[in-house]
Amino acid sequence: MCGIFGYAGEGVTSAVLVEGIRRLEYRGYDSWGLALACDDGIALLRRVGRIGSAEDTALDGCSCRAGVAHTRWATHGAPTEENAHPHRDCTGRIAVVHNGIIENHAALRARLQGLGHVFASETDTEVIPHLIEEMWKTEPDFGEAFLAAVRLLVGTFGIAVVQADAPDRLWAARLGSPMVLGLGKGRTLLASDPAPLVAHTREVIYLDDGEIAVLTSDGFETRTLEGGTVTKPVQRIAFDLPAIERGGFPHFMLKEIHEQPESLRNAFRGRIVRAEGTAKLGGVEPHLLRSAKRCHIVSCGTSLNAGLIGKYLLEQLARLPTQVSNGAEFRYAQPVVEPDTLVIAISQSGETADTLGAVREAKMQGASAVGICNVVGSTIARECGQGVYIHAGPEIGVASTKAFTSQLVVLALLAVHLGRMRGLSLRAGLQYLDAIECLPAQAARILERESELAEMAGLLARASHVLYCGRLYEWPAALEGALKLKEISYIHAEGVQAAELKHGPIALVEPDVPVVVLAAQAAVRAKTLGNIHEIRARGGRVIALIREGDGEAAALAERSFAVPSTLDPLLPVLEAIPLQLLAYHAAVALGRDVDHPRNLAKSVTVE
Repeated sequence: MCGIFGYAGEGVTSAVLVEGIRRLEYRGYDSWGLALACDDGIALLRRVGRIGSAEDTALDGCSCRAGVAHTRWATHGAPTEENAHPHRDCTGRIAVVHNGIIENHAALRARLQGLGHVFASETDTEVIPHLIEEMWKTEPDFGEAFLAAVRLLVGTFGIAVVQADAPDRLWAARLGSPMVLGLGKGRTLLASDPAPLVAHTREVIYLDDGEIAVLTSDGFETRTLEGGTVTKPVQRIAFDLPAIERGGFPHFMLKEIHEQPESLRNAFRGRIVRAEGTAKLGGVEPHLLRSAKRCHIVSCGTSLNAGLIGKYLLEQLARLPTQVSNGAEFRYAQPVVEPDTLVIAISQSGETADTLGAVREAKMQGASAVGICNVVGSTIARECGQGVYIHAGPEIGVASTKAFTSQLVVLALLAVHLGRMRGLSLRAGLQYLDAIECLPAQAARILERESELAEMAGLLARASHVLYCGRLYEWPAALEGALKLKEISYIHAEGVQAAELKHGPIALVEPDVPVVVLAAQAAVRAKTLGNIHEIRARGGRVIALIREGDGEAAALAERSFAVPSTLDPLLPVLEAIPLQLLAYHAAVALGRDVDHPRNLAKSVTVE
């Protein structure tokens, strides 16, 4: 969840390190810091809050050959300068940054304190530099001392270390928390995410779990925790620098909402096989899809909402029984994974710890896993070994937008592909493919009407509570709409099944509680209009998403927004866009920090 950026090479300054972690701000953080390894010791700077001005981030006179910076999202200990990373050992000559959680930190701290070590923070991370210091007392080679210390850690970690006695080197280790090395001329870089590397290089290698690396200006060496050497393949970052900049938009979130016509097109580009009325998903073995008798989707957050829609798609088009589980619940609920179960893991970042854990649990029980991810080379993509990239491009805003709709398109393609293997007619397959190809243009038409949604958002911004409801495919879309509003505006919102209104949630309806009703599905239109009547009869204020041309539904609602007509199972792709814009403009009206919502992180890499 935190961000790491490191640099080994000539001319490392605080400005270089700060620029690196600025490109990781979207991951979420509450404090930050940096350390430079200089010949006379470690130069350290730590602050609480947002990354400050150039004057606030400068370490006068420090230009070194290795340094590391970090953005922290608090777990152990409050956001204070003492708890901010980097952390040092007793000598002050070792500095460590860390993502993840050290589960045995309490036992290690007690042991180290018994040996005379003095701690200055409440964090789990601080045990690492002290442990390295202790190992170094009996192991003359610092790299071996680092390796010995890492072997004693239990939990998840991405670790980066600088050391004043070897000020041209940077050490790293990974177990469950992503680490990427960037290969430049006269410099080697390290980050928890490819984004800050793009300004320096496009050539990267991804550390796998249980690997360590040492970086210098000339390159890197990698080893396993057991001490064996590792040869790593070099990969190329697919995006360029403008893709991770705002491009004239006031927020990354708004930019990414407006990128959806293109991201939707990228999700199906080259994957439609019109002659056969199916989709080509080259990253998945055909025999695996043919042999599947049931599916189990594992995901979290926004991806979980996409998975709920995926369940309906797979059952309707492919007639495959499908379950959906939160990744964390799947791991600990003793799931029954029957033979020939296809596990589908959905994650924007490909690093979600709970989803990754679910994949590993499923594989342990003999299931095959397919990943649906955005980030090429991510851990879930590699752990699954096969899957489909959504090709949404970098998503910087913490609240997912374009990744969600791209996930839905890929799930629809998968459902069509599986359906054609199981009796879905050529005509039906072509009907879905035609509708999918129309989505980018339809999304563009919705975006042209943003001002209507900005005006409607005022009704939400003035509320303390908002309900969202829908049926079938529109129920998970309602959950996603409520999640977006919660994430960035901090207004309490709840998504409910419209059929469940009368079983309890309707007690919440009153004039000050707006109700966003998703009412565009043809199959359940009459039922949903009945829900609108129920809400109005109790004084509720209805904002309705309706299908173009539905004058009756428009007349029932206080405010309405019409989405272009498409097949019912694809409506959530289009409805997501006005729901995102409603949340965005409500948050802006309230003066929220849209791209950096409080307490949230883009990539949730801890359980």
